[in-house]
Amino acid sequence: MKTLLPPGPASRVLGTIADASVIACGWWLIALSAITCVEMLGRKLFGFSLQGVDEIGSYTYGIVGAFGFSYTLITRSHTRVDFLLSRFSPRLQAVLNLTAMLSLTALAVLCLWRGLNVVLESVDMKSTAATPLATPMWIPQTIWLVGYALFAAVALLAAWHALKLFVTGRQAQLNDQFGPQTLDEEIEAETEVRMPSQEATGTTATAMEGARA
Repeated sequence: MKTLLPPGPASRVLGTIADASVIACGWWLIALSAITCVEMLGRKLFGFSLQGVDEIGSYTYGIVGAFGFSYTLITRSHTRVDFLLSRFSPRLQAVLNLTAMLSLTALAVLCLWRGLNVVLESVDMKSTAATPLATPMWIPQTIWLVGYALFAAVALLAAWHALKLFVTGRQAQLNDQFGPQTLDEEIEAETEVRMPSQEATGTTATAMEGARA
C-alpha cells in the first residue's frame, strides 16, 4: 500500500507507532462498548451505575481522533475533493498537492501548539473534571497531546518529502504519491488485495491471445 512517507528508518518508526496506537485504540473502543453495555443493563435491570463511563467515553473520542489523524495521513485516507484536480496540468496538480500537504502540516503543528497550551494551563490551575471521578484534566489531555504530537511528526516528515520531490522536479512522483487515491488504490486499501495495473493487465491479455493462437 502506498504511503506519504519516504523510505527510511524515521518512516518505519512513525509507521510502527501509528499502527500500534490505532490497534490499541480499537481494542479500547471495544472494551468501552462492553463497559457501556454493562452500564446500560445495570441501570435498567439492577439499579446500579458504573460511575464515570460517560466521562471516560468523552476522553476516548478525543484521544482516538488525535491518534487516528496520523494513521489516516500515512495511509492516504483523508478525504480529498478532486473533481477538478484531474483537469489541471501535471505541474499545477503538483503545486496543489504540495499546497495541500503544507496546509495540513501547518494545521497539525497548530493543533499541537494549542494542545500544549491547554495541558500546561490545566497543570498550572490544577484543573479537575466536575464529575464524580474528579479526574485531573492533565491526564487525559496529555494522552490526547501525544496523539497530536504523532500527527505533527508524520505531517512534517511527509511535507518535507513532498517539498523535496517538488524542488527536484519529480512532479509525476509527487502527484502519484500525494494525489488523491485512485479507485484501484481505494479497493486495495480496503481489501488488502493488490489490483493489477493497466500495463500488467494488457501484458496478461496479450499473452493469453498469443497462447490461443
